[in-house]
Amino acid sequence: MNRKKTFFISLAILLAAVVITVVIFSTEPKATSEGATRQTAMLVEVAGVARGDYQPSVVATGVVVPAQEVMISPRVSGEVVHRSEAFTPGGFVSKGQTLLKIDPADYKNRLQMRKSELLQAKADLELEMGRQHVAMQDYQLVEEGLKGENKALVLREPQLNAAKSRVESAESAVKQAELDLERTTIRAPFDAHVLRREVTLGSQVSPGESLGRIVGTDVYWVEATVPLEKLRWLSFPDDNGEKGSLVKLRSQTAWGPDEFRTGELYKLVGALENQTRLARVLIEVDDPLAQQPESDGLPALMIGAFLKTEIQGKKLEDVVRLNRDYLRQHETVWVMEDGKLRIRDVGIVFRDEQYAYITGGLDKDEQVVVTNLSTVVDGAALRVEDTSDQSAVKVPEDEHDQQQNQTGGGQ
Repeated sequence: MNRKKTFFISLAILLAAVVITVVIFSTEPKATSEGATRQTAMLVEVAGVARGDYQPSVVATGVVVPAQEVMISPRVSGEVVHRSEAFTPGGFVSKGQTLLKIDPADYKNRLQMRKSELLQAKADLELEMGRQHVAMQDYQLVEEGLKGENKALVLREPQLNAAKSRVESAESAVKQAELDLERTTIRAPFDAHVLRREVTLGSQVSPGESLGRIVGTDVYWVEATVPLEKLRWLSFPDDNGEKGSLVKLRSQTAWGPDEFRTGELYKLVGALENQTRLARVLIEVDDPLAQQPESDGLPALMIGAFLKTEIQGKKLEDVVRLNRDYLRQHETVWVMEDGKLRIRDVGIVFRDEQYAYITGGLDKDEQVVVTNLSTVVDGAALRVEDTSDQSAVKVPEDEHDQQQNQTGGGQ
């Protein structure tokens, strides 16, 4: 009896729960749309454009190389007996300054020997000239009609020529000995910075051996590579005295963002860079080590350093300069015209690191859309954030009350 009673009570509770659940779901309120939603114009930012004359820059990377470089080597052999204190890596030497001296003793002795040989040759010449004079007197006394070689032999002309030749040879030997003695002193060929030294006191050296490396301090070159299509915008020096394009050199890591050096475009190297196939140009930088008073405070260039080069191009006239970030695919620009989005094809004549220079497709005072939109359709409605809201697309009042859950906009 108890079991049946418990079963019926449980069944009654379950049925009551089912009924309550059905009632709850059947009486739940339903959300209904009260009308069509309003289509709001996309909110964008715009930038005005203007035409003008601009002088863009060609930006490239360059490496510092010496304009003058010499591997110091001796022209005579011997022992190094003197070395200048300035002839050490990092040192500076002036034109004509003594760098090294080779033991001159042997060369002094050789010069003395050659001078003695010259004196002997001159004495032999004087004796031969005396013999020729006697021979001439004898020939005049005999008055024989000798001609050609016979007469020359009687007058000792071959002997005289041989004596003169020995004198000339001895004189040349003396000059060579003097040159060898002078070459025992090795001097700087120009104002230079010493990069490497490979010899010291007591070293035995021979002709052609490398003793060190020096580079001129008057001028350095920066070898840069630029695209072939941009060469026509660059100016190189010509025979009429026209200077090359002005160049700014920067090294943000070494010098900081505000420091720079200036140079001039010097030469177009007649060969492409092997790997990148870009054109190679040389930029000339005066006083690269900032040693002159007018360069005081400027950073010094270092051989082998990489620099950012900004080469000033030729002037572009009557063009629109537009930030490259505002260019869209396939060389198009988004323009806001009468509250509508217009996709314009533009003619780009030049691009530098930051700007594109446009000759056609944009007129002055037009509004370029600078906002990146998720949906791009020519003719789409646009609006700008403005208190007057003159550029926003107006919506009919009867649609305003029907708007719900729909929001327009752009990213």
